[in-house]
Amino acid sequence: MLEEIIIAGFGGQGVLSMGMTLSYAGMLEDKEISWMPSYGPEMRGGTANCITIISDSKISSPIISKFDTAIILNQPSMDKFESKIKEGGLLIYESTNIKEISKRKDIEIIGIPAAQEALNMKNGRILNMIMLGAFLEKRPVIKIESIIEALKKVLPERYHNTLPLNREALEKGASMAELAAGVLS
Repeated sequence: MLEEIIIAGFGGQGVLSMGMTLSYAGMLEDKEISWMPSYGPEMRGGTANCITIISDSKISSPIISKFDTAIILNQPSMDKFESKIKEGGLLIYESTNIKEISKRKDIEIIGIPAAQEALNMKNGRILNMIMLGAFLEKRPVIKIESIIEALKKVLPERYHNTLPLNREALEKGASMAELAAGVLS
């Protein structure tokens, strides 16, 4: 198994922490991982992305130009990365805010209204966990339990009280991806 992922959006949307959490979870499952963040000097509000690679075998290079999956949280990232998804790949995008989606027919495209659902769950900061849950439903490269364990390492201890909410967000994202895929079939 080898999954090469680009996660992209605005700074402050949890882009980097989503990739870091995936990486920690991969380590917990004894997988080979690579996490490479990239962000503008303005951080919050600027663009941010990270490349996360999860593999059962050694990773030859963390520098890649085509991805198996793109998790996209804003329009500028959609415009920049949708063409860099491998044929047969997966594009999961945040459909509350992104209006111009890819017209590609050679990839699977799933819109998840994660921002709206995060507001429904009364915590806008869990948007990234909803998107991560949707990704893991479509590409189960990591177990949800490992993500929760990884969050204990990624989140400062003062936020460990949010672990049940994060689990709920992951599960909500998974069910939304399952429903979205059913609509497209």
